[in-house]
Amino acid sequence: MAIILFDTNSRISLFPLTLTRSIAALRFGILTIQERWALRSKEEVFIRTDHYLQILYPKPILVDHIWIDASIMPDDALVQTILNLEDDTCIVDSLGFVAGRKSVGFNDFVPDSSIFAKQIQLSEAIKRLKYCWEMMLWNDSMIREDFKLVTRGRSSQPISPTVQVMQTADIFIEEGAKLEFCTLNSTTGPIYIGKEAEIMEGSCVRGPFSMGYNSVLKMNSRIYGATSLGPCCMGGGEIKNSVIMGYTNKAHDGYLGDAVIGEWCNMGAGSSNSNVKNTAGEVKVWNYATNSYLGVGQKCGLIMGDYSRVAINSAVNTGTIVGVSCNVFGAGLLPTIFNNFSWGLSGNKYDLKKAFFAIDNWKKMKNLHITEAETSILETIFAQIQ
Repeated sequence: MAIILFDTNSRISLFPLTLTRSIAALRFGILTIQERWALRSKEEVFIRTDHYLQILYPKPILVDHIWIDASIMPDDALVQTILNLEDDTCIVDSLGFVAGRKSVGFNDFVPDSSIFAKQIQLSEAIKRLKYCWEMMLWNDSMIREDFKLVTRGRSSQPISPTVQVMQTADIFIEEGAKLEFCTLNSTTGPIYIGKEAEIMEGSCVRGPFSMGYNSVLKMNSRIYGATSLGPCCMGGGEIKNSVIMGYTNKAHDGYLGDAVIGEWCNMGAGSSNSNVKNTAGEVKVWNYATNSYLGVGQKCGLIMGDYSRVAINSAVNTGTIVGVSCNVFGAGLLPTIFNNFSWGLSGNKYDLKKAFFAIDNWKKMKNLHITEAETSILETIFAQIQ
């Protein structure tokens, strides 16, 4: 048996982050959605997504599958209910299909309860991720849940006596992590420091906070919860209630707040985002599925797709959406929408070959190179630009 997390049309509402990955590969809290299902179910978990993205994810060999909407957030009770499903049985809620067990080919499955012999109706709607900004709104609770999952039955590495600590019980440090002469305050939420990560001197961290493998907080960083740094990130300056998914640099002074940043991005020195309007009114953010602005509450900063970069001393507007592979620069307060492959404010597109060259240069800084799969995906996205 294999669990397969499949993308639905809701993936469009999660653009630009899901232009370059499946829903199940989104990382917030400590884990990706796929990793969360795998830890809770103790089963092998696969991903089915749009054809141009499928090259990123292996396919199962077996045909006995449990199919689960990838946008659904797991908890122990739901996981157990799903694992106990009989063959040709599905569960649905008021919003539609949740999960089902059926022996069907990987490419043949249709997420429709009518193809199952038996349906089980849930009394309450299951929690689904619908919009990018929910990742930062939910990050507090997700760090707390993931912290319990990741640290269950395990012991933290010892904390150096040079570190000022407020409440050690909710701090977990993985093997190889380095931290000296910094401050960790877990009275406001748990703090997780991944393998080979480093917190430099003078940095102050308030939980909930998660730091992935090989990530770095530079000297005198100020980190407020709930903030997540994925693997191989560099953090610095002031960061609050933000998700940085992986391989991204926000290494210098400047403010990043109530934000969701993809992979392989860079925030130039001195750049800051606004997260509250001057009127303190409702922030509205562009949604790709509805082609309209949606109200997201009183606070929302920057949402930025993979491979995009913001120039030094940029003033990023409240509720800004930056697409995939953008070069963001310009005088004054910047606009709230940058389409994929935008080049500054001129309306020009990033030349695709130059974009590949720049991406490869950034990846070389972390001892990697742009892959054929990435090139293929970016070519598909570029071809869709009007």
